[in-house]
Amino acid sequence: MYARDNGATANDLQEPLTSDDVIQAATVTLGMLADGTRLRLMAALVDAESDVTALTRLVGAARPAVSQHLGKLRLAGLVRARRDGRRSVYAVTDPHVRRLVIEALRMAEHRLSDRPAHHASAPDSAPR
Repeated sequence: MYARDNGATANDLQEPLTSDDVIQAATVTLGMLADGTRLRLMAALVDAESDVTALTRLVGAARPAVSQHLGKLRLAGLVRARRDGRRSVYAVTDPHVRRLVIEALRMAEHRLSDRPAHHASAPDSAPR
């Protein structure tokens, strides 16, 4: 069978799988997670909310850099902030974002190890 024997035209086969708006939103999300510091922040927030001071210690970056990254993540809709007295406490916005971060880290573990650590840990915690 040859391509010319197929009754479908090229235009019939090129229907978009997903809308441009969805692709754009996914690109922004994945772009935000492509930075090592931001991914570390997201991994820290997968299990519990946290403030800037604790996140600074966890990711090992300077406080101004952590604050700037958190601002970008918040503008992208990946984290939310709430006031607790004088401090801001950050959390992952929804279960889809949480799952995306966990799966990205687990996939990376599989690429690096024959027996990833998450296979021995709780099913919904982020790899450390």
